[in-house]
Amino acid sequence: DITDRKRAEEEKRNMEERLQRSEKMEALGQLTGGIAHDFNNVLQVITGSLGVIERQITRGRGNEIKPSVAAIRKAANTASNLINRMLAFSRRQTLLPRVIEPDRLVVGLEEMLRRTLGPEIDLDLRLGRCRWSVTCDPSQLESALLNLAINARDAMPQGGALRIATADRHLSADPSDPDVQLGDYVEIEVTDSGVGMSHDVLNHVFEPFFTTKPTGRGTGLGLSQIYGFVKQSGGFVRIDSAPGEGTSVRIYLPGHERPTKPPAEESPAAEKIESPRPAHRGRALVVEDQTEVRAQIAETLQEIGCTVIEAGDGMAGLKIVESGEPLDLLITDVGLPGLSGRQLTEAARAARPKLPILLITGYAGKALETLQLAPNMEVLRKPFALDELAARAKALLEGTALSH
Repeated sequence: DITDRKRAEEEKRNMEERLQRSEKMEALGQLTGGIAHDFNNVLQVITGSLGVIERQITRGRGNEIKPSVAAIRKAANTASNLINRMLAFSRRQTLLPRVIEPDRLVVGLEEMLRRTLGPEIDLDLRLGRCRWSVTCDPSQLESALLNLAINARDAMPQGGALRIATADRHLSADPSDPDVQLGDYVEIEVTDSGVGMSHDVLNHVFEPFFTTKPTGRGTGLGLSQIYGFVKQSGGFVRIDSAPGEGTSVRIYLPGHERPTKPPAEESPAAEKIESPRPAHRGRALVVEDQTEVRAQIAETLQEIGCTVIEAGDGMAGLKIVESGEPLDLLITDVGLPGLSGRQLTEAARAARPKLPILLITGYAGKALETLQLAPNMEVLRKPFALDELAARAKALLEGTALSH
């Protein structure tokens, strides 16, 4: 039958196009992963130096350089956000997955969404009372939904309606679409009544740097970032749109039985209540191969009362860990030459299970994907502010580490 043959040829062509698109994204992923580590180390030197300069300003004169300092910080943050979005698109960002309830996450975003959308957009939340939980990085899912809301707002310059709906879905495998695997999913749908998109634009929306917004209004990384995050979390994204008919984006994340205890992010945040505590002093081992970064970390720890021991690579750090020397905190980069920060962490946990550990990463690749973070462990992404480093270190030393 000619119709069946044409249909088969069209399905084959569609699958080939998907494969080519996947290979192109994989190639870009290798490129972004390669530059991310070095680039973030450069940014860390800049960000840390800014912290030093700002402290010096508070101790004396020098107010005339504040605008320059602010401009440098803004540039560093912009570059950092660009790298994070590229890593997200290429499915190589460092995720901190937790078990979450999608309905609760959406409700928690409602106030911010309404402020972002403004009074001209009618926000309609249709929560499906999902039975399933999902495992993903909650901050990245929140960022994805905010991104979609902002896109929807921009597509409705005269106002309109935005619906965010959740539902449990059981999907069958689709031979023509390798993304769709048999199983239970939670669907999060974001639908607007905006101007919509043409078929040609739809074919390119997940490509990095593709944007329909005017120059300077968008990087073209928003949807590609969402695509990468969802794929890295084991799910997939679908988008439907037509000119004048609005746009519907559906995120599918693997669903599983809800745990007996409430998800971690919904637990009472007692740890956020500040109580007067004496300055904590302890012995901290800092393992970092970048000399400038190591010096900044060491100085920050000394300022909060720590005695600092430094190591320039994983093997040197391991010798100190196994020496029996008293330690109250281990801070290690993940991307160390030779013995990696992941390997050092596992050795330290075996030798000293109660030792708090702060993992620092500019680009971890797959090094942290299977690592189970104990309550006395945290991950800090480069570039970070020195004040954030100090806060994380204090929390770990006090045994009240926050989940980030």
